[in-house]
Amino acid sequence: MATVDSTRTEAPQADDPSRRYTNRELSWLDFNDRVLQLAEDPAMPLFERLKFLAIYASNLDEFFMVRVAGVHDQVDAGIETAGADGHTPTEVIDEIAAGVHELGKRHSEAFQDLRKGGLEENGIRIISCTDCDANVLEELDRIFEEQIYPVLTPLGVGPGRPFPYISNLSLSLAVWLRDPVTEIEGFARVKVPKEVLPRFVRVHDDTFVPLEDVIARHLDELFPGMEVLRHDVFRVSRDADFTISDEADDLLKAVEDELRRRRFGEVVRLEVADTMEPALRARLVEWLELEERQVYDVQGPLDLTDLWQIYGLDRHSDLRERPWTPVAASPFHADEGEKVDIFAAMRQGDILVHHPYDSFTASVERFIQQATEDPDVLAIKLTVYRTSDDSSLVPALIKAAERGKQAVCLVELKARFDERRNITWARALEEAGAHVVHGLPGLKTHMKAGLVVRREGKGVQHYVHVGTGNYHAKTARLYEDFGLFTTDPAITADVADLFNTLTGYSRPQSFRKGLVAPEYLRKGIIDEIEKTVEAHEKGEDTRIRIKVNALVDERCIDALYDASRAGVPIEINPRGICCLRAGIEGQSENIRVVSVVGGFLEHSRIYSFQRGEERHIYIGSADLMPRNLDDRVELLVPVEYEGLREELEDTLERCFADDTFSWDMQPDGSWERNTGGTRSVHAELMERALERAAHSELRPSESL
Repeated sequence: MATVDSTRTEAPQADDPSRRYTNRELSWLDFNDRVLQLAEDPAMPLFERLKFLAIYASNLDEFFMVRVAGVHDQVDAGIETAGADGHTPTEVIDEIAAGVHELGKRHSEAFQDLRKGGLEENGIRIISCTDCDANVLEELDRIFEEQIYPVLTPLGVGPGRPFPYISNLSLSLAVWLRDPVTEIEGFARVKVPKEVLPRFVRVHDDTFVPLEDVIARHLDELFPGMEVLRHDVFRVSRDADFTISDEADDLLKAVEDELRRRRFGEVVRLEVADTMEPALRARLVEWLELEERQVYDVQGPLDLTDLWQIYGLDRHSDLRERPWTPVAASPFHADEGEKVDIFAAMRQGDILVHHPYDSFTASVERFIQQATEDPDVLAIKLTVYRTSDDSSLVPALIKAAERGKQAVCLVELKARFDERRNITWARALEEAGAHVVHGLPGLKTHMKAGLVVRREGKGVQHYVHVGTGNYHAKTARLYEDFGLFTTDPAITADVADLFNTLTGYSRPQSFRKGLVAPEYLRKGIIDEIEKTVEAHEKGEDTRIRIKVNALVDERCIDALYDASRAGVPIEINPRGICCLRAGIEGQSENIRVVSVVGGFLEHSRIYSFQRGEERHIYIGSADLMPRNLDDRVELLVPVEYEGLREELEDTLERCFADDTFSWDMQPDGSWERNTGGTRSVHAELMERALERAAHSELRPSESL
């Protein structure tokens, strides 16, 4: 299948900056291309293809609101210096526009193919009013009068009526009108209220009509006595990023104020139906003060994020992948009537869980719940970067505070797009008497860690969970992540020190086993790479394997290039962005880059370094990106039990062996999908989880 940039057919020349680094934003487009390829894949179940069309669209929305907006800020600031990848901000904007236009055509074509083909063949119709018969139109007219018309607000533009504010990601109808009495023409905007009404109006079981199409059919009722000359659909994306001053006296209030300002961010993208009349299109561009390269003509319906509505239909189970139910294996599984003692299990040895294969509820949530109910637990400390509205973890902390325990929650108010939810949780915790902190000035707290302090004998015992993903029950069913439960004295002391740093005033000079950003993580990873090079030069068997969401940091990439030139075999498994270039002679010929994109979102971070018989494996929250290494509090911890290291290595092995949902980076920077194979890492790990649950083999079989 096609990649984003079909012009990249040759490996870069030696003096080409892109020989060393791929531009971050263009690499992200390559990732979204891989998502789109799954929507285009006829071997995928029909509803799964719809799901990936929706994911592609929502991914692109966030990309424009944050990343593209940031590049426009550079252009507006007059920055025209090329980055390490050889691209100036203006060139990046132009290449993004070209790539998104190409991908957008494929996205629209994929939807039309699914709509006319698979959906209709299964009795599901997504049609316009012009394709409806009289019975369907009669039902649509009734629904319009009873449910839609009462919530519509047409806004005219003219003398004393300025062009209305268009909110971020809202869908609108642009309407051009004429007064038959005065013959004066004018413009009006009608917002499509899909925030309060279903985007696709359902009639006669499985027939759906886009809401904007139903509204357009009744424009005469919205503008009585006027002539509707033409109309069409448009949508804007705005800059949704913001920066909070570290000098703010009240961080929570400062974030709330910025959230109110976010909706007024600059427009960075205008999407219009490709059928829009040129003069109407030109007026929109003028009113919104945009450049032509910010305008995207879309074939068919705009905003296909709403295909989740179709995906969520009852029945049609044969059109989806079989749903996966996470398992609760030993030591988190108990027979009916029995109670699991997670603390006792942790004292016997470290425990590793792998979500969504292993249940988040039966492990992480149960860990915090037991701590809440145990009278010997003195304190519970937890980081919250993202969590769900129905989370049981924050209510458990509230209950712990009400029971007199020291309940400490670090709530990251600056977690992008989760600010409102985190503000709500922060206030609820404070009202219950819990200690709520918001981290260190200038840094986001991205580490995922929970600490329980329990009275035992004449002293206390620390119990720690360190994860690669958020404390978020919903995403734990979709995101692939690892979590380590440990009582290791060094790791628990490191986590305790980190919490004290985040809640008080301290600056630890070193940590015992953990690699902590911003001070020590990059250096720790580069040290591991350099030690592996030294071992290779001594003739030892060596290998480096890294699994991350994104690989961007130039210093880490350069260290990997040095290792490749020394002959160390390296395998990188990035889900999304990868600025490293693989397979280039004299630089990275010993590096293989494989990306896995499938039914579960690969989210774990694993760093594995083999030096002879010695293996060092870390898991944690950090990707190799400057923002993670320099501007966030991140934590990686070593996994030292042999059985658990084998489990991590087994997962890495399966990722690199996947020949169904994986792509290999080529020396020219393109990605080639592996097809026609028999191995899927997700399918294999689901089967493995079921087998382990049946045989209660989750615990490590060997001690240190």
